[in-house]
Amino acid sequence: MRIMLAPMEGVTDFHMRRILTSVYRYDRCVTEFIRITNSLYPDRVFLKYCPELESGGMTDTGVPVYVQLLGTDHHCITLNAKRLVELGAPGIDLNFGCPAKTVNRHGGGSSLLRTPDRVIDIVAAVRDAIDPSVPVTAKIRLGFDNTDNLMQIATGIEAAGATELCVHARTRLDGYKPPAHWREVKQVREQLTIPVIVNGEIWTDCDAEMAQSDSDCFDLMLGRGALAMPDLACQIRSSLQGKSDGSNAAGKKPASGKKLAWPDVLELLEQLLQTAADLPVKYAGNRTKQWLCYLVREYAGARELFPEIKRLRDIDSIALQIRRHRNGLHTT
Repeated sequence: MRIMLAPMEGVTDFHMRRILTSVYRYDRCVTEFIRITNSLYPDRVFLKYCPELESGGMTDTGVPVYVQLLGTDHHCITLNAKRLVELGAPGIDLNFGCPAKTVNRHGGGSSLLRTPDRVIDIVAAVRDAIDPSVPVTAKIRLGFDNTDNLMQIATGIEAAGATELCVHARTRLDGYKPPAHWREVKQVREQLTIPVIVNGEIWTDCDAEMAQSDSDCFDLMLGRGALAMPDLACQIRSSLQGKSDGSNAAGKKPASGKKLAWPDVLELLEQLLQTAADLPVKYAGNRTKQWLCYLVREYAGARELFPEIKRLRDIDSIALQIRRHRNGLHTT
């Protein structure tokens, strides 16, 4: 089993990748998408999205970071993919799943799922243009507003030379509304010979087990669940490996690893806040608040802290409030 960290626009940037991979050494990270229009970007743009290019395309803990591209012009996507490989990107990921309205209005992301031939052409163009040793992966949804094109797209992506396919188990119409339809991914897994990764609505180790069982996929990609529980990947591996090695022989559910304690999560939250020092005051605390909103799902401490900082703007005030919260933990 491999566990990947999903690309999430405005969330899993360089700093968040560094923090989350310090908790668990994922098998792979993927950058936020770089939107390709009609030109070859200068290197500074690639380094902005993927500073790891300056260290062999790896995080501090040695996790490879694939660079994700989103666009509609296979020629321009190819030009940028070639340059990224020259800069040391360990893999190129192609985004055909973004549900954002702005992206879809311009024909990108999941809107391409309505035109399977264009998806296949983009994959084939990138695969043909770059070194065969560099993986080319794709991320799709089940479809745009239905699943009619799913198998044509999936088999076409494999035929075009993709190394792996990740399927977010919802359509664009579904958005992020539960449930994820993991069973729909099973037909893809059964037809393809390349690895298929299942993604979507995996919040717990039990969800991971069900996603594997329903989809018949061995590999998982975690998104929002990894934000709500920073050590979710540890929980999943502990639980599922316990079952696979026979520790459930007596009919008992194996105990997963102990969840990361709230004081330890606070340290991670403070690390993220420290990276905002160079941002405009208006936006400096937003990423920390955003992450805290996810943590509310799993941690009572997050539910206590969020009201205390949600109206604060500057990072010094937010940092002070977090320290007060931490001191309060030590006195209770």
